[in-house]
Amino acid sequence: MSMHQPDDWAMYDDGCAPGAAVDATSDAPLNMDGIRGKLTANAPLAKLVWFKAGGTADWLFEPADISDLREFLARLEGRMPVMALGLGSNMIVRDGGVPGVVVRLGKAFSSVEVKRDCVMECGGGASGILVSSNARDAGIAGLEFLRGIPGTVGGFVRMNGGAYGREVADILVDCDVVLPDGTFITLPVSDLRYTYRHSALPEGAVVVAARFKGVPGVPAEIGAEMDRIAKAREESQPLRTKTGGSTFKNPEGHKAWQLVDAAGCRGLTMGGAQVSEKHTNFLINTGDATSADIEGLGEEVRRRVYESQGVQLEWEIQRVGRP
Repeated sequence: MSMHQPDDWAMYDDGCAPGAAVDATSDAPLNMDGIRGKLTANAPLAKLVWFKAGGTADWLFEPADISDLREFLARLEGRMPVMALGLGSNMIVRDGGVPGVVVRLGKAFSSVEVKRDCVMECGGGASGILVSSNARDAGIAGLEFLRGIPGTVGGFVRMNGGAYGREVADILVDCDVVLPDGTFITLPVSDLRYTYRHSALPEGAVVVAARFKGVPGVPAEIGAEMDRIAKAREESQPLRTKTGGSTFKNPEGHKAWQLVDAAGCRGLTMGGAQVSEKHTNFLINTGDATSADIEGLGEEVRRRVYESQGVQLEWEIQRVGRP
């Protein structure tokens, strides 16, 4: 996407002895015998999110595959909260870090396959660009808008991600989910009860795969539409900065950026955080912002919009962890 996408396959030296790890919540050892993924204690998350700010995860787990993830979560037995992390594009990780386990899906979860009847089967770690590009090459139209979503399948299935007049609810057939206790289930789109940027997926559930349905199309025309979306994003959004994507949801009958602009917040700063001059629904880290700066600036924008126009902006960016 932009130069600020994190390296999906970064590994860390966790310093843990093979076969066991200390549970940061209960101080009881976790049995890691037979677990093939990478478990990291006190893992820095700033480098994994687009804002390039924030604290550490108590634990970062990068599973080898679905069965590895299921086994690991089953062994947790609900003792710690679980949070999935994709490209980190739509997230503020607070400076106090994230409690429990952060699950990051790597290469084993980034496959994209073309099925019958214009259906694409995609791993939870596959990016929107990868999915839309494969759909284009297969002559499947209707998924072009995924080119404009800076995230992974798991993230935009959970949040009903959307762009350019379309959203995931329009194309999702079903998704495969691993629940916090390790249970594997497949949920049809109706079970997700989608609304604007929201789904009914359980807290801590990890989307490991999804199937999207398009319609027959001409690759050249699909590619032209994807190029149009990419050009529009480049021209209107601060993609080459440390940002987190759209900050606030569009309220009914309004555009969030227009409300922010009308409240006089264009270019407003707090510490190292700034409201983008290019697109006022984007916050940026100008270099040394803390997550507290970024979130605090967002709250100040919300206050000014409400005070000046009587509209309560809702956060679209996820804010996770300890203040």
